[in-house]
Amino acid sequence: MDQMRLAFNGVVRSVRYSRFPLQPTENGERHLEVKLSEDGTEEFTDVEAEGSPSFRPAPQNYSRCSIAFLLLGTLLILIVGYLVGYISHSKPKVELLNCSPVTQAPVAQPAEVEMDFKNISQLLARKMTREAFQKTLGDFENPGCSAGSDKDMSLANSIFDEFKKLEMDPWTDIHDVQLPIPDSQNPNKVQFGSEDFSLTGYLAYSATDRVQGKLVYGNYGRKEDLDIVNKNKVELKGCVLLVRAGKISFAEQVANAADRGASAVLIYPDEADYNYVADTVLYGHVHLGSGDPYTPGFPSFNHTQFPPTQSSGLPKIPAQTLTRSVAVKLLQKIGGPEPDETSGFKGGFKQVSYRLGGVENITVEVNNKLVNKEIHNVFGVIKGFDDPDRYIVLGAQRDAWGSGYARATVGTSVLVQLAKAFREMVENDGFRPKRSLVFASWSAGEYGSVGATEWLEGYMASIDKKVFTYISLDGVVMGKGGFMASASPLLYSLLETTMKEVNSPVGAGTVYDMAGETMWEANVMRPMTIDDPAYPFLAFSGIPSVSFHFIKPHSEVYTYYGTQLDTMDQLNYETNNQTNEITAIAAQFAGQMALHLVHDHLLSLDVNRYSKTLTKAVAGVYKHIRLLSQDLSPSWLNRARGSFQRAASNLYNDIANTNLDDKEACRILNNRIMMVEHSLLSPYVSPVKVPFRHLLFGRGSHTLASIAETTDVDKLHTQLALATWNLQGCANAMVGNIWDLDEEI
Repeated sequence: MDQMRLAFNGVVRSVRYSRFPLQPTENGERHLEVKLSEDGTEEFTDVEAEGSPSFRPAPQNYSRCSIAFLLLGTLLILIVGYLVGYISHSKPKVELLNCSPVTQAPVAQPAEVEMDFKNISQLLARKMTREAFQKTLGDFENPGCSAGSDKDMSLANSIFDEFKKLEMDPWTDIHDVQLPIPDSQNPNKVQFGSEDFSLTGYLAYSATDRVQGKLVYGNYGRKEDLDIVNKNKVELKGCVLLVRAGKISFAEQVANAADRGASAVLIYPDEADYNYVADTVLYGHVHLGSGDPYTPGFPSFNHTQFPPTQSSGLPKIPAQTLTRSVAVKLLQKIGGPEPDETSGFKGGFKQVSYRLGGVENITVEVNNKLVNKEIHNVFGVIKGFDDPDRYIVLGAQRDAWGSGYARATVGTSVLVQLAKAFREMVENDGFRPKRSLVFASWSAGEYGSVGATEWLEGYMASIDKKVFTYISLDGVVMGKGGFMASASPLLYSLLETTMKEVNSPVGAGTVYDMAGETMWEANVMRPMTIDDPAYPFLAFSGIPSVSFHFIKPHSEVYTYYGTQLDTMDQLNYETNNQTNEITAIAAQFAGQMALHLVHDHLLSLDVNRYSKTLTKAVAGVYKHIRLLSQDLSPSWLNRARGSFQRAASNLYNDIANTNLDDKEACRILNNRIMMVEHSLLSPYVSPVKVPFRHLLFGRGSHTLASIAETTDVDKLHTQLALATWNLQGCANAMVGNIWDLDEEI
């Protein structure tokens, strides 16, 4: 071995070249000269051998023995290298402990092949079974789980442990909020004539007071209903307004009454709208907003000192719910004129004539008290492999007044089961979501999405730039045979696609077939109301949001919310004992939307679907201004609408001309799409005073709907200018590059 090594070294040391011969000829021999420049690069020069020294070493004479040793040594080295390589690549694979910090996103392996969407979809559907939900629904049924209670904390811990078991890096968001509850020592009361009624149900955030006034019946308490009362010459100022629940939220009923000067509001469930027993108690809230109204626009963290303030949506008058039996006694003695048959004021009580009142006095006393409660929002995450800092949120509230089976149990079960399914698909089945999925369990949802809104307020600066969709899982199962949804127009196309992909819970076909193929949008879509759990995400934070419900045909609401009748037995009755099956389909529907949003290269948000909504709103402003003033022109607003549509068209042209397999190019396009909803939030109003800043779906004087009703020309001029630049700003954000901005306005 030593002889071989010496021979090899001798050969190597004996030859040193500064030129390399190109041809082995004696005459006209060419060489390639190598020079190292000062910057470290090599320069190659082709030179003639004639007339220049070649520096070619004299040929060496080697013994046959040295050559043999050299060849043998080379062969031995090759054999040893091959054996080492073979052994090192033949070791069994050992699963490594994942010690990476939770902030790091998983890294996709280059050798992995992206799963086909159809296969992923089928895999998810196989995991959403009635048997799985039969167990999960039983695990999370928790009657009397009021916000901040021991039961609420226990359930939060159970969900946290479930996320931890699934290795979803769970965390908790804690807030200290003020929640109203009835005073057991001093109950709410109503006195009418010689009768006193002690009341059990209550309306959170009602003003506390004792007031007296004439009892007046106002149907559903809508503005048009109160106009009819005025036309019948019944005085609303100072009255106690009796209205039936339905059509609009409790908060809107109280706000409308206060605007007309009423001193208090009483709300009851009429037999025409609610199939209740006589003494069923109603619960709800009357905050015309969301979140903790004592920390409006900012989060209720206990370590931050906030000045004492209140939400502008808190009512200034007392409000209280009644049972049917108490309402009948009041209506029988109310007196006053009888409304016209065409007014729609007559309800379902056969024993009363539904007179308008204004004759008899009634006294209302509300003694609710505020208590400090600590509430916990619980989160788990499945991180994306390409864009982990872009994520969708799927959320469900877990608290409820009463049993809360449809209100909280179903949504919480769907949340956990979807988290489990997605985690298994990533861990075991090779699914690699491009973007992250965040699963959120909210507390204090019954008080007006308090937990969710406090989270949005707490992280306002970053959430709306990273969360590109919110999917609400609240109330996804209310019955069987029908389907309805509320959403940002950006999500209409995704909803339509998902309806065509998910099987109907009734008979053959899909959800799309069940809803009606020719007019699915008219049959399915409903405006998103202020009491929708998805509303704060859309109108407060500018996040495209969706809520959907499997429900009985020709129904709009689940009438058992906020009562002790929201039980498993009641929901089974509404679904013909198919609650487990329909819950599995609802979970598949939510999961299918989520799959599209985190799997597809391009975000499943269709900007073009905003055109119809925007055109309708601008047309309303146009019509109003033309009738109101000849000196004010809405043409600039219409030009801004044109800029929006051109920007949308240019965006889709860019998409058509982009290689969507290019991750960076795709991310740039997605960033432009994500800007649309957020840019529709008005930058000209304060989130403290006007929390719902959305130009189209918000509440306040800045919205196009409000502008279409304003009669003060001076205010209208200002509102119109601000709305115009709000819309133009959205168009500019969609364009992306400042040098491509539309200057046509």
